[in-house]
Amino acid sequence: MNTQTETLEFQAETRQLLQLMVHSIYSSKDIFLRELISNSSDALDKLRLASYADKDLDVDTEDLHIHLSTDGEQRTLTVRDNGIGMSRDELVENLGTIAKSGTAEFLRKLRETRDANASEELIGQFGVGFYSCFMVADRVTVVSRRAGETVGTRWESTGEGTYTLESVDEAPQGTTMTLHLKPVDEENALHDYAADWKVKEIVRRYSDFITWPIRMDVVPPGAEEGAEPEPTTINSRKALWARSSDEVSEAEYSEFYKHLTHDWSDPLDTISVKAEGTFEYQALLFLPSRAPMDLFMREGRRGLQLYVKRVFIMGDCEALLPEYLRFVKGVVDAQDLSLNVSREILQQDRQIQLMRRRLVKRVLGALKTMMAEEPEKYRTFWKEFGSVVKEGLLNDAANRDAILDVVSFHSTNDAEATTSLREYVERMKDGQEEIYYLTGRTRSVIENSPHLEGFQAKGLEVLMLTDAVDEMWVDAVGEFDGRKFRSVAKGQADLKAEDDEESGDSERDQRAEEFAALLSWMGTLMEDNLKEVRLSSRLTTSPACLVGDEHDVTPELEKLYRAMGQDVPHTKRILELNPAHPLVSGLRKAHEERADDEGIAETAELLYGMALLAEGGELSDPPRFTRLLADRLASGL
Repeated sequence: MNTQTETLEFQAETRQLLQLMVHSIYSSKDIFLRELISNSSDALDKLRLASYADKDLDVDTEDLHIHLSTDGEQRTLTVRDNGIGMSRDELVENLGTIAKSGTAEFLRKLRETRDANASEELIGQFGVGFYSCFMVADRVTVVSRRAGETVGTRWESTGEGTYTLESVDEAPQGTTMTLHLKPVDEENALHDYAADWKVKEIVRRYSDFITWPIRMDVVPPGAEEGAEPEPTTINSRKALWARSSDEVSEAEYSEFYKHLTHDWSDPLDTISVKAEGTFEYQALLFLPSRAPMDLFMREGRRGLQLYVKRVFIMGDCEALLPEYLRFVKGVVDAQDLSLNVSREILQQDRQIQLMRRRLVKRVLGALKTMMAEEPEKYRTFWKEFGSVVKEGLLNDAANRDAILDVVSFHSTNDAEATTSLREYVERMKDGQEEIYYLTGRTRSVIENSPHLEGFQAKGLEVLMLTDAVDEMWVDAVGEFDGRKFRSVAKGQADLKAEDDEESGDSERDQRAEEFAALLSWMGTLMEDNLKEVRLSSRLTTSPACLVGDEHDVTPELEKLYRAMGQDVPHTKRILELNPAHPLVSGLRKAHEERADDEGIAETAELLYGMALLAEGGELSDPPRFTRLLADRLASGL
C-alpha cells in the first residue's frame, strides 16, 4: 500500500458550505443517508451504462448492490457500492470543489436573505448532497476505485477546511463511505445513526424503491443464538409505477395505496402514467373511494409523493396537482430533477409545470372515461368529491372545458340520477337557447321553489345546484357548448304559451293596468327590502316569489362573502306576484276598496315573508311574522 498522504484545502466557497452543513441547513438530518444512497445508486447506473458502451471494460456487473453496515462501538456507519467508482482527480473534482454546482451564487443569495426559512429553501437549487453527511459525522472517509483502474484513492476530511488524499493499492471496485458519527443528541434531532433499526427506518422511508438492492448484515429470523448475520436486502424495490399495468394485480395496487395513504378502503380507481422522450417520468395515481376528514380543512395535507430516480424527495408535493384535485393520492417519479428541490423551486420549475399539466389531463380524462363506461363508480366518486372538482371551474381556466365535461348535477329531469351538461344539451327543447339552473341549499328546497313552476309547466329542464361553489362558478364560466347559463331566479322569465302570441299582449296590458296601483303601493310600502314589485310569468300555483336582476348577487353568495369577512352591500330583490292566485287577486281588490286599512299592509308583508321562506331565505323579524300570521288565521275562523 502507498502510504504517501497529500493534504489539500477545500475551495473557499466549499468551506463556507461545509460550515452551513455542520449547523444543519437541512430541516431533517435523516436525509444525509438518502443523499449517500442516491449517489451510490447513480454510481451503479453509470457502471451498467459504461459496461454496455465499452465491451472491453473489465468490470463485474453480476451483483451490483449497495451495502450498509454499522458499528456501535466505533460509532461508524458505512455505505458501500460496487459501482463506477472515482479516480483521484474525480475525488478532488467532486468532493474537494463544488464550483460547477453554483455554490457561489447560492452563498450570495444566502447572504442577501435574512429569512431563516428562505435560507433553508435555497439549498434545493444546488447539488451539494454529499456534504450533508457532515451534519452527523465528525470525520468522513471515502475509499474509491474507478472501474477499469487498478489503484484506488482514500479521501478523508473533518470538514474544517482541508482534506487528505492517499493512494490505496488494494481497494475494491466502487466507493466506500465511512462516517465517524457525532454523539447522539436527540434534543437537536441527531439520532443514533449507528443503530441498525434507525438505518432501516430511514431506508424504508426514503429509499425503499431504489432499483438496486440495499443490503445489511442481519441475523436470519429463527436462527440459533450466536448465528452469523447474513446479507439481507432491506428495501422492497417494488416500484409499481415502473412496471406495466398488465404485470400488476389489483390487489397489489390496493395494498400499495393503503400503505401510501393509511386508508383502510380500496381505491376507487388507479391511473398509471408513463411519459417518455426528452423529459421522462412515471406516475401512479389513485382516486380514493371516500373523502378524507380533512378534505375541506385549510391545514389538511395534500399533494403527491415525489421521487427522483426512485429516491423519495417529498411527501406532499402540492406543485404537481392543483388544489381542486387535492384528493388524488399517489407517487410521481421523475428522472431529470435535482434531488435537492424545495417547494418554492418546484412552483417555478418548467419540468414540474409540464408534469402538472399532463397529470391534470390524465386525471380529468380518467374521470370522463369513468363517467361514460362505469357510471356506478362515477356516481360514487361524484358524491364524495364533486364539490371539490367544481372549484377548478373557478381557478383553472385552461382546463375549464375538460372539467365541464366531467361535472354532473341533479335536475328536474330525474328524481334521483344526476345528469351531465352534455346530456342536458341533448335533451333541450327546440328553440331553447339557454341552460336553466337554480341554486339552493338542498335539493328538496329547490324542488319546492316557486321559481320552477313555470318552467316545469312548459317541460323545461332545470339544473339543481346545491354546493356553495355553484353560486360562483356559473357566473365565472358563463356558458357551455355555446349555450349560456341562465338562473330561473333572475331576470324576466319569458314563458308565455304559443297560443298567447295573438291575444296575449292585450290581455297582459289589461292585467298590468288593473294591478298597477297595487304594485306601486307595495313597492313604496316595502322599499327598504325591495327594488321593485311586478307581475310574474314564471308562477303557476304560488302567490309570489323573489327574484334578482340579471347580474345581481344571490342571497346565498352574499352570505358566503360575509362569512369570508368581505363587507358586501345588501342587494334588494324583486317581488313577483302571480295575478291568477286568489290571494293576490283578493289583495288587489281589497286595496282598491280600502287602501288605508292597516290589515291590507300586513297581508302584503305576509306575502313578502312567504316568498322569502319559499326560497329558503331568513326572515328579518320572525316573531312579527308569526304574530301577523296567527292574527290572520284567527280572523279567518
